[in-house]
Formats: sequence, structure tokens, C-alpha cells
Amino acid sequence: MGFYFDRFESRRPPPPIPYSAAREFLWQVLGTANLVVGLWYLHWRWTQSLNPDALWFAIPLAAAETMAFLGLVLFTVNLWRTEDPPRPPPPARIADCVEETDVPDRPVSVDVFFATYNEDPELVRLGLREARAMTYPHPIDLAVHVLDDGRRPEMRRVAEEEGCNYITRTNNIGFKAGNLRNAMEQTSGDFIVICDADTRPFPTMIEHTLGYFRDPTVAWVQTPHWFYDLPEGRRLPVAWGRRLGAAGRFLGRCVEAVAGPIHVGRDPFVNDSQMFFDVLQRRRNWANASFCCGASSIHRRDAVMQAALKSYTREVARNVDARAREALKLTGESTLDAGLEAALVQEAALAEELTPYKFHVSEDIYTSIVLHSDSERRWRSVLHPEVETRMLSPQDLLSWSIQRFKYAGGSLDILFHDNPLLRGELTIWQKLMYAATFYSYLGALWNVVFFAAPIIYLTTGVAPVRTYSFDFFKHIIPFLMLNELAFMIGSWGVPGYQGKRSWLSFFPINLRALWSVLRHQQIKFPVTPKDRQEGNFLRLVRWQLLVMVLSVAGLAYAGIRLWLGDSPFSWGGLLANVFWCANNIFALSGIVSAAFWSPDDDAPADAAAEGVPA
Repeated sequence: MGFYFDRFESRRPPPPIPYSAAREFLWQVLGTANLVVGLWYLHWRWTQSLNPDALWFAIPLAAAETMAFLGLVLFTVNLWRTEDPPRPPPPARIADCVEETDVPDRPVSVDVFFATYNEDPELVRLGLREARAMTYPHPIDLAVHVLDDGRRPEMRRVAEEEGCNYITRTNNIGFKAGNLRNAMEQTSGDFIVICDADTRPFPTMIEHTLGYFRDPTVAWVQTPHWFYDLPEGRRLPVAWGRRLGAAGRFLGRCVEAVAGPIHVGRDPFVNDSQMFFDVLQRRRNWANASFCCGASSIHRRDAVMQAALKSYTREVARNVDARAREALKLTGESTLDAGLEAALVQEAALAEELTPYKFHVSEDIYTSIVLHSDSERRWRSVLHPEVETRMLSPQDLLSWSIQRFKYAGGSLDILFHDNPLLRGELTIWQKLMYAATFYSYLGALWNVVFFAAPIIYLTTGVAPVRTYSFDFFKHIIPFLMLNELAFMIGSWGVPGYQGKRSWLSFFPINLRALWSVLRHQQIKFPVTPKDRQEGNFLRLVRWQLLVMVLSVAGLAYAGIRLWLGDSPFSWGGLLANVFWCANNIFALSGIVSAAFWSPDDDAPADAAAEGVPA
């Protein structure tokens, strides 16, 4: 059967960005200067710029800027330096991967898990075939397993036809994490490769990654997610030509002559993960803080089991202590009877579940924290910079929203209910790296203030600063310019503005996730749809649309007051807030247009017809 992504089969992933010591040094200089100038700006904001006649407006905005600056500090720490671990040769025997000297002389054994629930069995078949085709330079015991929480006869048939093992269970407790635990109980491979239903491994995956496990402290290796079906979009002359004819094609070519090739509709949901893996996660290797992202990762079975046992023991001990205190309070005794203590231990042990992968919507990062927190073993993680699998991206706004809410809700739930920053076993650098991840999901709180501020000024004339004078621009412009320059160098040329737009745009999702977590609502485990969902997605961007409408109304209202000569605005205030408002509109326009996006199957053909490279 055919799939929509068949036409992308020839695509190949980009190589990792080459490391440059000179570029890294320049980034560190600019990043440091950026923070110094930012502190100078914030000091001025709090001590000299607040409008005393509108503190109700001035203080929240200054507080939002301060919170955003703290995020900037964490982001700078995350990007500070790169340390790609050397890739050792693949191990020939299991003895190459463990500290013990009395292990059996046998080949390495690997289990490949494909976790599935309701995805098309024919889609899973593609991954099964490619997993079985993985190469290795030594004898290896490789087994591929289908973990079907949908209990489907057709999925069993596909597994059998492809020579794979079929594993299911009678319930869906723990969802994906429970599915993985059930499979671990029925398999015995030294290493486990985690795949989602749409994951398709390249032949080199285990050959390129198992060598890291020669270090007996390496618990898992994460490889980048590469979405090979990202829409290519249309070149600007083609897109404008379809609407304006020859004039549109001419204007498009003129714009591209100045700005370079522009693709309208490319990656509408900003799914390209190069910034996350090749820049953010890769820069965490030196701090032993790159975390597991589920699919396309390889795990040492012993590490996962040992961490699970220690976590289980700790939770049982905690429950026993709590119940013992209650019992002593009721009896008035100073010590517990031995029989009662044994009963409490047994009760607590039965109440707690042994979960190799934490039963949590973000089981991947949660398990990473547990492993990194093991003070005895000091388990290490590795972000392998080369792409070793291909995957499918969300193809509509509904799928994208489901995925982002799951990420946000899971991360915030960990932050508020099992905060890794309070774990004494983590190093200070690990805590800062995890803090950067969790803190980013709180950004919606101050982004709302940044959306509202120019609207308030343009509709009321009330300014959050004493005056938009030369002193204001003298402080803010150097900071903004240095910030852009620093991160242009720090991101190694990976375009960052699309990511910023996306981060600003999903503030309603983050706020909803935060509200759910604060109300102790369980974040559900929805499966991200692998097929395009049809329907009207305008309701999913209603809050972004509201901000855009209010921003346009604010600009129009300010323009009318200027025209009528009834203007409370200063020219400096107008310049700053019109630019700010326009930037907000542009930032949110991407997600709004994504609500109307549909696949453009004939984009390359149209480009060729117009004489424009696709």
C-alpha cells in the first residue's frame, strides 16, 4: 500500500554540524557580554525607568523581563560548550561492555522494541523490516519485538510475517511505560532499542551506537529525531505567482535576489528538531545531562533495572517511615513492635510497583532523572550527534497540539511533583540543564505580559517606563542586538527565529498544561496521530487570533488618534511599541496560518514549471 511519505523516501538526513573551537570561543565571549549588558539593562529598568504613575503596569512588565532574563541565563549555560564523546568501535562480546570479569563469553544481545497502540500495521511493518536489516561487524543476537497495546490480530500477523516477536498484554496500565515494562519482563537482551510505531532505523544504528557502551557507566544513548516528511513548501516566486500571476513571480524573484531562497509553507509546525538535538542536547554531553527522548534511544538493560530497584526501595522506605510515624503517634510508643514493622514493610512493598520506565506521560525524561540521580553508579548518558533513524512529523495542528500538550504537561508535572532540582544526587550542572528544560515551559506566564504590554500602551497611552527617551533606547538596543548576534553564533548557523516564533505561539498550550498540573489533574497519554487529521482547526488558535486582533486594533486606534491630533504618545513610545506589536503579530501569524495548512503535493512540479529550483 502507498503512504503520503513515499515521495520522500530518497531524502537523507543532514550531517551533524562540524565542531569549531574558534566559533565556540566567540560564542562564549558574546554570550558573556550579552548577560553583562542584560544585567546592566535590568538594573536600569528596576532603579531608574519604572513609571511611578503606573506601577500596576510597570512592575509586572519589569518582572516579566527579569523572568525572561533568567531563562536567557539558563539557555546560555545550556549552549556554553560542546564535548562530543569519541565513538569507540562496536563491541564484539558482552565482556567488552561490563566491569565484571566472570561474564560468559558470548555475543552482545539486543532487543528492538516497537511500541504501538492503534497505528497502521503496514506503517509498523516498514520499521520492522529496516530494524531486521541493521548491520553489525560481529556476530550479534538481535531480536525485534512488536509491543502491541492494541491487541490486534492484524498487527500480530504483520509481526509474524516479518519474523518478529509479538508481545501484548491484557491491560494498558502505565500506557507506553507499562508496555515497555511488560516487554522487559519477557525479554533478556543486554541492550534495548526503543522505537515508536513510525520509527525506521538506518542500517548503521547499532553499529554506530553500541560502542559507547564499552564504558560500563553509560546507561543510554540518544540519537536525534529526524522527520523526513517535513513539507518542502513553495519557493516565493511560485507561491506569489499562483495568486498574482506574472507580477507575483517577478516580485518574488526580486525579494529572493535580496534575501535568498524563501520557501512558503516549509515546515509549518516547526517540527525540524535540529536545534533541539544538534544544538541543545548535544551541548549537554559535557555535563552528563542529555536526557532520553524516547524513540531512537538505546538503553543498557542492567542500568534501567538497577535504577528501578533503587527507586522502588526508596519509595517503599519512604512509605514505611510515614506509616510508622502515624502508628507511633496513635500508640504513643517510642518504638514499633517488630511484627507491626514487618507488616508495614510488606504492605508498602505490595502497594508500590517496580517500574523500569516510570509510569508517567514523560517516562523518557523521568527515567533519565532517576538514572542520573543514582549516586552510587553515576550513570552516564550520551547524545550521539548523527541521525540513525527517520520518523514522521505531525501533519496537522491537532496532532501537533496533542504532542506539545503532552510534552508541556509531563515536564511541568515532574517540576511540581518530583522536582529534580531538589534531588541532592544530581550535580549542579545537571540541575541547571534540567532547569533550562522545565523553565522554558513556564515562559507562557511572562509571554502573556509581553503580548499585552504594547496593546495597553497603544490603546491607553500609559507607558510602563518614565519616558521613551534616548536613555531608554541606549539601554535596550545594545542588549537586543547583542542577544541576536550571540545566539546567531551560538546556534552554529541553525536558524533560531522559527523556534522563537513557535515557542511564543504555544503559550495557550503551556498555560493549559500548567493549570492542569496545579489542579493535580492527570496528564493523559494520547498517542500522537500518524495520519493527517481533517477538520476546522481554527478553534485551536483562538487565543493567538485574539492577541493578533487586539494588536491590530491597538495599532489602528493609535493611528486614528494621531490623525485626529489627539495623541498622548511620544514618538519614541510609538516607535518602540509599533515595532513590538508588529513583531508579536508576525510571531503568532505562523501558528494561525498552520491551522489552515494542507499538504501541497505538487509543489516541486509547480516550481519546475516556473523555472525555479524547488
